Amino acid sequence: MISKTEWIQKISADDPDYWNRETDKQQDEQDTFKSHLSSVMKSFNQTEGVHTLQRMYGCELHDDGTTRGYFLDGFNGEDFIGLDLNTGSWTADEPQAEIIKNVWESTGQEAIYWKNYLETVLTFFTENASEDNYKVINHDNTVVRCIPKVRPEVSLIPEYYFSPGVVCHATGFFPKEVMISWRKDGEDVYEYVELRKTLPNQDGSFQKRSILKVPAEELQKHNYTCVIQHSSLEEELVLPVGTMEPEIIECVDENVSAFFPGGSIFVQGPILVIIAIVVALVVLVAVVAGIMVWKKKTLETPGDGD
Repeated sequence: MISKTEWIQKISADDPDYWNRETDKQQDEQDTFKSHLSSVMKSFNQTEGVHTLQRMYGCELHDDGTTRGYFLDGFNGEDFIGLDLNTGSWTADEPQAEIIKNVWESTGQEAIYWKNYLETVLTFFTENASEDNYKVINHDNTVVRCIPKVRPEVSLIPEYYFSPGVVCHATGFFPKEVMISWRKDGEDVYEYVELRKTLPNQDGSFQKRSILKVPAEELQKHNYTCVIQHSSLEEELVLPVGTMEPEIIECVDENVSAFFPGGSIFVQGPILVIIAIVVALVVLVAVVAGIMVWKKKTLETPGDGD
């Protein structure tokens, strides 16, 4: 096991044997998960091929003081079976999951284990909502950390890969839920917007980006802003595109505009002609070189009469 965040490294001082126990636990869980995957595949009459089994569980503490725990297994990207914490019963999201559900409900141990685990975590969250600390749940060796809300760090950067636009990137925020939107002269913009998935950072925070795909001259002609809404913010965070670094740079030639650095993303006018000429010259050189090599080989080849 390799620790990826600074805060979890503190556990070694309080519990020197923690990582040895955690390594053994993960090895056991790997074997258990392989067996579970095999059972799920059989329920779909699958015996070979590449398949994915995912498990997601956790707890949420909302602003109004309410809590929610969840446990869900997914197979090949689709919900498969989940646990209802209120009733302690399993919910089959696919007909094939009924087989697994019947096996787990026959003993009842699986539901009892996960219900107790999640309720323990929820209790910890409720009691430590305003503190940045952790707790090891002894019977499971699981580390639970209560993270206070963290404001996002937001930046605006030019979009690359030969497509005009601007990226609004928010990172370092917690909890996960965040809204990134665009406005043009104060009005909401929905077209030409590409919203990416929220991704985790190594420290437990999250990041997300939204891309506004409009040409450079459009960005200069109107007042575009990126708007961030997050529970850590008392009011929405608004960033004008004009504050973007590096800014949109206008070339000397009025027919040419481009985003820098990283090469031109939006290019028009004479530059395209220059690029075309350079490409044509490269092709011409290659053709001439090919002809010369062919002639040389022809002259060096002995004739039929020799």
